[in-house]
Amino acid sequence: MIKWILIALLCASNTTYANTLGDPVKGKLKAPSCIFCHGETGKAMNSSYPNLDMQNEMYLYSSMKSYQNDERKGPLAQMMKAQLQRLNDQDLKDIAAFYASASNNENK
Repeated sequence: MIKWILIALLCASNTTYANTLGDPVKGKLKAPSCIFCHGETGKAMNSSYPNLDMQNEMYLYSSMKSYQNDERKGPLAQMMKAQLQRLNDQDLKDIAAFYASASNNENK
């Protein structure tokens, strides 16, 4: 009996941990300017922009933070910084969760 309780608790804790960064529903609402270039499911509309599908939620969040902090360089870095400048950490987490869940849902 105790064994099954421990297994149930372990499964519940893994589910909770997997969704700790952000809220994908809120992220979709906060991502209209992102969707213009990266698409609703993370597939870029233009080959000049990177695809976000198949990306990890934490990677997406860290990338956006790096753009905000001038740590990422490249031809689109200044544009990305401008797009992200008014977003706070929770906004970035929610957008990252949205794109991570969009790509996961598409692949199922």
